[in-house]
Amino acid sequence: MTADQTGPVVRTPHGAVRGRYERGVAVFRGIPYAAPPFGPRRFRPPEPPEPWDGVRDAGAFGPTAPKPPYSEAFAQYLSDPDIPGDDCLNLNVWTPEPGPGARLPVLVWLHGGALTRGSSAVPVYDGSAFARDGVVCVSVNYRLGVEGYGLFPDAPPNPGLRDQLAALRWVYDTIEVFGGDPGRITLCGQSAGAISVGALLAAPGTQGLIRRAVLQSGPPEVCEREKVRRLVRRMATRLRIPATAEAFAAVDRELLLRTQAEAGRLSSPVLGGPAFGIVVDGDLVPRDPLKALTEGTAARDVELLMGWTRDEYRLWLVPGGLLERVDRLGAVALAGAMARCHAGHEVPRGYRTLHPDAGAAETVGQMVTDHLLRGPLHRLADARPGSSYLYEFAWPSGIPGLGSCHALELGFVFGTGDAPESKKLAGEGAPQELCDVMHAAWVRFAATGDPGWPAWDATHPVRIFDLDAPELAHGPRDAEMALWSAAPAVPEPPRTLVPRAPGAELAAAMRRLRRSVGALRH
Repeated sequence: MTADQTGPVVRTPHGAVRGRYERGVAVFRGIPYAAPPFGPRRFRPPEPPEPWDGVRDAGAFGPTAPKPPYSEAFAQYLSDPDIPGDDCLNLNVWTPEPGPGARLPVLVWLHGGALTRGSSAVPVYDGSAFARDGVVCVSVNYRLGVEGYGLFPDAPPNPGLRDQLAALRWVYDTIEVFGGDPGRITLCGQSAGAISVGALLAAPGTQGLIRRAVLQSGPPEVCEREKVRRLVRRMATRLRIPATAEAFAAVDRELLLRTQAEAGRLSSPVLGGPAFGIVVDGDLVPRDPLKALTEGTAARDVELLMGWTRDEYRLWLVPGGLLERVDRLGAVALAGAMARCHAGHEVPRGYRTLHPDAGAAETVGQMVTDHLLRGPLHRLADARPGSSYLYEFAWPSGIPGLGSCHALELGFVFGTGDAPESKKLAGEGAPQELCDVMHAAWVRFAATGDPGWPAWDATHPVRIFDLDAPELAHGPRDAEMALWSAAPAVPEPPRTLVPRAPGAELAAAMRRLRRSVGALRH
């Protein structure tokens, strides 16, 4: 429990912690904000941690939430440290000035990973650059997969999201002793982390806790309860147990992770399928967060920074050569995208007109990205009475085929482009000047609410982060968005992504494509 005596000491509500000074920044790692979520607490809402005596060492990252590893195809691009231990509900703090009185802006980071992977220990998320620039940075671990987002008849929904709320409340109550201002908290996340930010923004229990929010490559959304139940039932069938929290809690943890990976192997942002996600629960998430934010009064005074990468879909399709497989499927893949997006023939026809040189994979990828991500963020910005700022990250990776893919911007936001884990996506030679500009925009937004370009209005200004493009573009993807507003929606086919009309040949081809995705993802 006793740490290096030269490090800074801060007293939290549950006990004192001693961090480290690293390159002029005070760092505290692995601080518990809730009790270990196992034993009688498994599948239950988080509870406060047990207080401790003396000074707790906060020099190393704490345990990560249980999760399966990435497949070999994805592991070459994405890093995901696995730190064993039960005390996985922990967080980390980087601060330039520990102690009350500094009143610095605070950025709270929620990692991505499809709610099944990821952690605060990923080196790309090092908060040192934020602290050096006067922002207290906090990164959070939360429960993942079936532990955090399984849906059971005998347990409350969304325990992983409840973990995030507990961490946010801990920050609000505690961050002043680390030098932060609880009145200037920016909640920030990417991918599944951004989806979580959207849900927390709309949650009644967070009102007053969040001053600003950043949504990177993830919209406010909920998952259909039946979709989550279907994945839980698949796991239960494989384990030969009832689909209850009590039965799942009795299963060996490693066996549960292997079963989760196998049962969820067909899940994909492009193709859908059963997956874990945030669900409407009548409590923490009383309604669809996007509707609450666009039609209601939730978080009306919260400033928003939102955006995407130009080629999000390439991280989903490039690993293992799936991009080429989708191109070969051609019309079959386009039909699957129409079903995935509930779109009629007008939409892919419009994309082909706008981008005549694009192959099937690019058309499918951009269609799905616009439907699931860019469209909802456009609608959110249009509906907000307060300030919203939109961006597009367009610098292409040095890794062949990745383009401006999903998650590529993270090393630029955190100023960690030199880290080996960032180079797995960006390659060698990521431009430091672009990193400096993007990181400075996030710092400025956390401090002032203005990242440095015009707020969203009728002209649709979007900041483009690239070396060879204008800094500001007005409605760079408005033509694609117009296709969705002009085309009638097609009802979702029941329990399948394959339209019934094209017949058995199309269904068989789509099954082969989903199996290809599953083989690569796990």
